Amino acid sequence: MTTMQITNRAPWREKIEDFVHLPSVQHFIVFLILLNAVFMGLETSPTVTQWIGEPLGIMDHFILGIFIIEIVLMMIARGWRFFLDPWGVFDFLVVGIALIPATETLAVLRALRVLRVLRLINKIESMKKVVAGLLGSLASLGSVVSLLLIVFYVAAVVATNVFGGEFPDYFGDLGRTFFSLFQVMTLESWSDGIARPVMEKFPYAWIFFVLFILIATFVVINLFIAVIVDSLSSANKDEETELDHDALFLHKELTSLKSEMSDIKAMLLELSESKKTGS
Repeated sequence: MTTMQITNRAPWREKIEDFVHLPSVQHFIVFLILLNAVFMGLETSPTVTQWIGEPLGIMDHFILGIFIIEIVLMMIARGWRFFLDPWGVFDFLVVGIALIPATETLAVLRALRVLRVLRLINKIESMKKVVAGLLGSLASLGSVVSLLLIVFYVAAVVATNVFGGEFPDYFGDLGRTFFSLFQVMTLESWSDGIARPVMEKFPYAWIFFVLFILIATFVVINLFIAVIVDSLSSANKDEETELDHDALFLHKELTSLKSEMSDIKAMLLELSESKKTGS
């Protein structure tokens, strides 16, 4: 849907949505999101909670009330179409979690209040573009993930068969081997923690570890980055194309309006001349 398309809605609904989308209102909501994040961080400190715990709770409820009012206004403005917007549904769920009573069985929901900070993604356009690019890259990332799994599986079978007898804690079965190889891939203590002990029993094991790191870490992981960057670039190109279409539409409308104005001007001149002739 382009920006030129007009939705058939009551004027009062459009006024409500225009009010919610006012820059000053959105900046205020962003400020409250950041302030709420600071308050939730302070609540993790027993000292701060003991000192100003009650005011923090009051402010948390006040900010939550503002968020609820914003979402209710958007639901009134858009009606059932509100749930067709993924970001609207996201905001609804994130804020709605806080309304569920945090009983003993649902105590984890209190910790999930911090998800409100994620509403910044919907409020800051640059963040929204990045997330849209990441989601758009999921299909392409499937091929990269499949390639990584193949590399992991081949390396795990080889490592289990070769090193499993001497190092059962690291390579005793496929599960342990997968975890050990994941540690190697992340370059976390792979040399002193895994590679060097293995090389004491298998001097040429360095060949396996170096090849695995080159393939899994430097090649496949860079493929992940390349796919995501390409997706972000494609998203920006699509947005530029949509803007070009809107600009072309405006140009056509202005040209048509200019032509109509010229016709009206010519008609007025003819009427003026006819009146002069008649007189």
